Amino acid sequence: MKTIMEKSKKYIIDEKRDEEILMKVRKLEKVKLSKANKDSIKLIKTQLEKDWRKYLLQKLNSMIKNNKL
Repeated sequence: MKTIMEKSKKYIIDEKRDEEILMKVRKLEKVKLSKANKDSIKLIKTQLEKDWRKYLLQKLNSMIKNNKL
């Protein structure tokens, strides 16, 4: 049986902690979450991707636009 580390192509799973994070995210995605929790899960998943800074900038830009700064 392959581990998440062996299966994942989208995420960089270099450490056991990364695998633990992804397993917990997948568990949470199976239940009904609030919009805020869904947004948090989405952001957490992006942190496992190679180009994680891109998503942080997108979120920050969105927040700036929404607050008319």
